[in-house]
Amino acid sequence: MKHILKSTATLLLLLPLYATSFAEEPQKVAEPMQPGMDTHQGMGMGMMGGMSAEQKDQHLRAMQEHMLMMHDLSNQILAEKDPAKKEQLKNQQLQLMKTHHEQRKTHRQQIKEQRQQMREQRQQMKQQSQSIKPEQK
Repeated sequence: MKHILKSTATLLLLLPLYATSFAEEPQKVAEPMQPGMDTHQGMGMGMMGGMSAEQKDQHLRAMQEHMLMMHDLSNQILAEKDPAKKEQLKNQQLQLMKTHHEQRKTHRQQIKEQRQQMREQRQQMKQQSQSIKPEQK
């Protein structure tokens, strides 16, 4: 009986230590947005940071148009009873998705190339400024 009592007491004393070993680290909360930032801008230039208000509006309207077409096709697919027509609508929606994906892929590639050009320009400017400094001494 004493052995069971000692084992239970030990278990009760060690249980809190054991439980804390499985505690998760608190997740970091994103910093609140600073005044003047829109939701697409983020901390840097972001996706829409370099756009004028008119360009942003045009971009958002294009996104809205795409979403409406996708939702319209989804609703038509759900409402269609004829399997052949349903499959045709699915293929149409898939083609729309592929086209949109290619557009985004092309855009991402353009952004990547622009960033690379900016890096190269900065590097050239840095090299030029370093080559000027020794001449000034």
